[in-house]
Amino acid sequence: MSAAAHPSYSTTSTSTPISHRQRLNGHRSSSGDVARTKILLLGLRRAGKTSVQQVLFNNLPPKQTFYLETTIRIVKHAVDTVIPLEIWDCPGNVTVETLGIPLSQISTIIFVIDIRDLYNQPISKLVEFIVAADQENPNIGLEVFVHKAEKLQDDDKIESFRQIQERVSDRLLDISPDYEQIQLNFHLTSVYDHSLHEAFSRVLHKLVPTLPYLEELLNVFCANSQSPKAFLFDIRSRLYIATDASPVDSATHNLCCDYLLMLNSFGPLYKSIGPGRQRQVSPLTPPPSASSSTLRSSPSLSSSGKTSPPTTPTASTRDTASRKHGKELFYPSAATSLHPATPGTTLTYHLITPYLALLALLPTNVYEGRRGLLEYNVVFFREGVQEVCETEREARGGG
Repeated sequence: MSAAAHPSYSTTSTSTPISHRQRLNGHRSSSGDVARTKILLLGLRRAGKTSVQQVLFNNLPPKQTFYLETTIRIVKHAVDTVIPLEIWDCPGNVTVETLGIPLSQISTIIFVIDIRDLYNQPISKLVEFIVAADQENPNIGLEVFVHKAEKLQDDDKIESFRQIQERVSDRLLDISPDYEQIQLNFHLTSVYDHSLHEAFSRVLHKLVPTLPYLEELLNVFCANSQSPKAFLFDIRSRLYIATDASPVDSATHNLCCDYLLMLNSFGPLYKSIGPGRQRQVSPLTPPPSASSSTLRSSPSLSSSGKTSPPTTPTASTRDTASRKHGKELFYPSAATSLHPATPGTTLTYHLITPYLALLALLPTNVYEGRRGLLEYNVVFFREGVQEVCETEREARGGG
């Protein structure tokens, strides 16, 4: 494909256009007008519910989770990503009756089980919610995080993980044979590695109604840019919102998470000067380097591969400008070489929206020799994702 050719991003799916779809997975929150998708975090006391939320969405260092206080009442956390979320961190003694909301308004239940616990009590509580959810909301997502996996050796954790699955299945079958067909997903997680991010990402995929469109955009980008793997990440939580059709391997996912963590850590050290000459911290942007450049939103500029001075706007400036198509906007990018040996592999980062970033693997010779084509394709990918996000925001009443 030549740089002058226009990449085909216009048709992303053969299903119903997103502008005509029904509003899904959202209920009005008392704290605002946007319909937020609700996720319940359930489990016994000290199972690790709060640590899951804090590590993912508040960037709490895993070693500090030991000092978190026990949750004594339901705490609601609003999270803005590709879809607006409301995560309910529930105390260990909560029941279906004391929840204060019908399960029909909940999109997903995540039940956290400490892998070292005696299984009888948490499994009984899990089964109680599964039975209630099946009666009130058969379409609810049911996820089980077998947590704190770092506490056991590999063989022991795999055996414990298998036993928990078998006991839950046996308990449900004792109640009714109909529960054999229930969709219940188990994940082995820990805050000390990226297993928690990968598990929560898979949960999030089921809640994003525009996922097929984002995946098709990534497929087209990979085909046009010769990229073997690409992810669309939420910048703050490091959850991947979507990926292309090729299989996800843990090593590549972990590498992208680590690179994004590094960029997030160094981003606040770099500042930009706005029109008022007042310095502001520019969070979640990579430091300028020899391989970093900024991209204009104009396709004619991006296709030339021209680089600009490493000046990046603040998140609020980006958000305001992204809604005005006629206003120029700079998007930071970065790249790092993974394997110095020829042919080598390069990991690239491009900001897509104030919340989302594209991370893609590329052969180093392609990145160095066809840089302009890559940036040209990124521009059209960015426009497609921004249109999808804008349609989602309008469908939820926040446009």
